[in-house]
Amino acid sequence: MAASTCVLIPPALVMAREVLPRRHEKLLILIELNGGNDGLNTVIPFADPAYLSLRPTIGIHREHVLQLDERTGIHPSMQSLMPIWRDGQLAIVQGMGYPRQNLSHFRSMEIWDTASRSDQYLRDGWLTRAFDTQAARASFAMTTSRFESLQAASPALETTFPDGPFGASIETAMSALARRDALSGQGIPVIRLTLSGFDTHQNQPVQHAALLKQLSEGLAAIRSSLTELGQWNNTLVMTYSEFGRGPRENESNGTDHGTAAPHFVMGGGVNGGLHGEAPALARLDGNGNLPVSVDFRQMYATVLGPWWGMDCAAILGGRFQTLPLLRARAA
Repeated sequence: MAASTCVLIPPALVMAREVLPRRHEKLLILIELNGGNDGLNTVIPFADPAYLSLRPTIGIHREHVLQLDERTGIHPSMQSLMPIWRDGQLAIVQGMGYPRQNLSHFRSMEIWDTASRSDQYLRDGWLTRAFDTQAARASFAMTTSRFESLQAASPALETTFPDGPFGASIETAMSALARRDALSGQGIPVIRLTLSGFDTHQNQPVQHAALLKQLSEGLAAIRSSLTELGQWNNTLVMTYSEFGRGPRENESNGTDHGTAAPHFVMGGGVNGGLHGEAPALARLDGNGNLPVSVDFRQMYATVLGPWWGMDCAAILGGRFQTLPLLRARAA
């Protein structure tokens, strides 16, 4: 499956600046890795002998991994992330998922979008509930014609954006941010970008490497443009995906739907480093999948509480421990 991208700012998530408290000038950029990203070949436990035992064909050998520490590295195509990592502004949350993982693309993404339990069906997304709680229902539709006119009116950015649709969508989003004052007094608290193609059941290595290269170059361009716009310290960038992939490679040089996976968080106020628990390859469940160590709603609670100052328990329908992803000055 070829990679595809889009920019989506849902109408219910783009709220009028005058009804938002000042804290909502802090921006959240969500990057959906559509299809279920293979976490084990993204953030690689190269020192665990079980890794290559489970993946004798598609596993990434130690000499090719970009090492983060003595046990963990990232895919060699993600070189663009290393400067952000070295600056301490990139966090990797390992083992993220939820109890009783649903392996349907549609249903699992619905769970992530609504922050529900796997056996619970909610009507509204977690961000819609968040802004509803803050009496911020005033919204407007950011149509593709509006994006194009906004981009045309934007001052030129010096950042070089990657080629292809994903790079173009990032450039469009950054141009929209550059012209926030032209939005009739309206701000942009949330932007969502999508990179598709991660359902790698067959011939994964080449396809996955190309996707991760796009992702890392895109993240580097986001950092560069946000720095140029003076918004790097006021922005959280977060990846998410409906699920991870199975630890064991399949017979088609690919991986099948799985459970827990790592995700990236970056920003000027991020407490960089590895968070969560390394993949427990010796403790796979009865279906041969990884145990979850971090509930994805802990990530949402961190955004809602420490980042935006909201009542995360009311929005998420329960209390979830926040993650130490933010430096004190960014909270």
